Parts: sequence; structure tokens; C-alpha cells
Amino acid sequence: MNAQTQPVPFRIDVPQAVLDDLRARLARTRWPQGSEGESWNYGTNLGAMKALVEYWQNGFDWRAQEARLNQFPQFKAEIDGVGIHFIHVRGKGANSMPIILTHGWPDSFYRFYKLIPMLTDPARFGGDPAQSFDVIVPSLPGYGFSDHPQDRSVTLVKTADLWFKLMTEVLGYDRFAAGGGDFGSQVTRLLALRHPAQVIGIHLTDLGYAGDPVFPPDLSNLTPAEQGYLGATQGWFYREGGYTMIQSTKPQTLAYGLSDSPVSLAAWIIEKFHTWSAKPDAYSQDELLTNVMIYWVTETILTSMRPYNQQIDAADKLQAGQHIEVPAALARFPKDLGATPPRELAERSLRIQRWTEMPRGGHFAALEEPELLAEDIRAFFRDLA
Repeated sequence: MNAQTQPVPFRIDVPQAVLDDLRARLARTRWPQGSEGESWNYGTNLGAMKALVEYWQNGFDWRAQEARLNQFPQFKAEIDGVGIHFIHVRGKGANSMPIILTHGWPDSFYRFYKLIPMLTDPARFGGDPAQSFDVIVPSLPGYGFSDHPQDRSVTLVKTADLWFKLMTEVLGYDRFAAGGGDFGSQVTRLLALRHPAQVIGIHLTDLGYAGDPVFPPDLSNLTPAEQGYLGATQGWFYREGGYTMIQSTKPQTLAYGLSDSPVSLAAWIIEKFHTWSAKPDAYSQDELLTNVMIYWVTETILTSMRPYNQQIDAADKLQAGQHIEVPAALARFPKDLGATPPRELAERSLRIQRWTEMPRGGHFAALEEPELLAEDIRAFFRDLA
């Protein structure tokens, strides 16, 4: 093991000056003109935003949230010159399976804070104690408390290789499971594609979209269901994909406002939590603001958008005729982005062994419906142990 990969304990401790500056900025908010009753279809609701900011100023306690996050064992390790922040909680069982869970945008490692104890200590939640996991939750490069590369060289492909080294060289696991959603789904599939001998299986909450590095490259001879899905996805992007276009073309232009105004940052992020979730009250104000704060205190909104703008070499993408042979599960939550993909489309690139259409929930399933997700993960990997 190289010396630079040795993990060191990490605790979140935001300087008080950062919090004082935030409070001053919130007090100077200049609100846009508009109706407080305007539909969320027009963008982040003004009345809801004013109520959230009032709570942010007068009720939200970051130090309490910081202490809650610091109850998880956290570490940083330098891997190939990139400092990676991660949570590592060992399971209560005698033979806990290691699993690395990867978040996406605009969430953070915080996405999994409810899921972690359900996987590490299933008996506490009425589950079988023999089905416990060692849970590793890293922050993507450019997110949260991981390093923030100032160029676009740390692609999702490179991230998958960093995760492989984190699990094998830093933490010493011979084989491990993986799961995630959003960008986490892409990283998880890339892990399985590039390191199949070490990956026990992968659990996904979405298939991604045409153009990502591990979406099925061969879209010839589509079934009617596949054609319908791709058409519905295109329609969804027409209605809801403006954020993708700006973040994949001119992210720096957007970042000036989001980096300077905490209200602007919060509005940009919580609109997605509202739109991509099954119900508008899926999350508490504390949960919404804790996730926003992770972006604010680390100044990572621009670097978090870099994956939308990265150019990935063709050789690093799934090739026509190539198949990810690691056992795979897909749990589809009905209010996730776009339409539900047909199983045959997933099977063009994945060895699907479990397919679950959930009764409720949306894009941030680990935060919105952690019980459903935990049970599906346990059921899938129970047969692979």
C-alpha cells in the first residue's frame, strides 16, 4: 500500500466566520419580483423559498447537523493525487459484505445518512442480523469534503478507478458490492465494467440516459417499449432538462450567482428535490438545508457540475457488443426522472438478476424511501453472498 493512500480520520468543523458570513448574506437577500403562489412548474416557488430562508436564518442549527454527521466515522485518503472524503461504517454481523454507495447531483454523501444504519445494523430495523454490510460512502471528487480538482480531468471513469483503489488498496477488501443513483449509477456501472473480478454485484436506481458512458451503445432494432421510453425521455428533457443544458455547456457562467448568493444556490438545488420526489413534503427543512450547506461551506457548486461538461474518451465507454457481466439489480422508483425503462433495454448492457418496480418514491430514494431501498439491496445481495 502506498503511503499516500493511508486513510486519516476526518471531522467536519466549519469555521465560524463562514457561518457568520452566511447569516449576513441571507439578511441582505434581494428577492425577485413575482407571485408567491406561482406554480413550481415556473421554477422554485417564491413563498416556499421565503419560508425556508426565514428558517435558515432563525431556526436552522448547522452545528447540530454537523454533530449528527460527525457521528459517522469519516476519513480522507489521497488516491492518485486526489483527496477522497468517505464514511466507513462496519456492519454488526460476523461476515458483513462491503458495499460502496455513490451519490449524484445535486445531492451529496448525505443522501445515504438514513440508509447506512439500515444496512450496517439490520436487526435494529427488524431485519436479519446476518445480512449486514460494511458501508462505504465517498464524496465524489469536486463534491463536499473531497478534493475539488480545478480542471476536468477527474472524469466519472477516473472516479470508478479511484473507488476501486479505495476499496482494494486503501480499505483492503478483496471483493465488494456497489450501488448508487444519478452519477452514482454511472460510476457503479463503470466499476463493474472495468473491475468485474472484484465487484460482487451492482444495485442501481436508474439506467441513465443515452450519451452517458455506460448507456447501451447499440440502439438498433428497438422494441416498441424501448422506442416509447426513448421518446418519453426526450420529452422529459424538453420540459425539465434546462439545468442539464446550462451545466453541460456554460457551468461557470451559472456558478457566479450560485457561489455568491446562498439563496440562489438553495433555490437551484431544492427545486430538484421538489420536482424529482414523490411528494412535496418528502424532506424536512433541516434535511434540505443540510444538503445545501454541504455545497455552500465547501464552495463546490461549480466543481460539482463538472461531470456534465466532461469529455470522456470513446475508448472508456461501453462499446457495441460489450456487456457488463457482473450481476445487476435495478430498483425503479416511480417518480424518478423520466419514464420507467423497459427491462429489455437494461439487458442490452447489464446482466439483470433482479428488477423491482417500487410502489412509491423518487430520485433521491435513499433519503425519501430508505426502508424500501434497504430491503431491495438486502434481498439482491442475499443471493450473491
